[in-house]
Amino acid sequence: MSRENVEVVRRAIAAVNARDVEGYLACCTQEIELRTPWAEVGGVYQGRDAIRRFLGDVSDAGPDFALTVERVQAVGRERVLACLRASATGRTSGIDFGQATGNVNDLVGGKIARIQIFLDRTEALEAAGLRE
Repeated sequence: MSRENVEVVRRAIAAVNARDVEGYLACCTQEIELRTPWAEVGGVYQGRDAIRRFLGDVSDAGPDFALTVERVQAVGRERVLACLRASATGRTSGIDFGQATGNVNDLVGGKIARIQIFLDRTEALEAAGLRE
């Protein structure tokens, strides 16, 4: 199951980059929960409507928002760690934004149920159970 879960996370990332909200949601459970640290779109997003709002907020803040995959790996049977680089240009500021993230994805039944985004990869590794 872990290999399949890695592919689900990769498909979800590709859907974000393609601005395919429904494709992204197809990779998620109905009760999907996203925890993000970014102030502009920060907080907890719970459920499909909240995820739609989050993706809309991201697009509004940085229309060229993109995720570059650096590494995606299974951590046990139901968890996937994705090391990504998020980039965008601020719509109003014009400032280029680039941020390395560690995203911990918990899956249930082959779908993403919870995502925690960390700006500190050490924290992401700890949350994934790879460091103490």
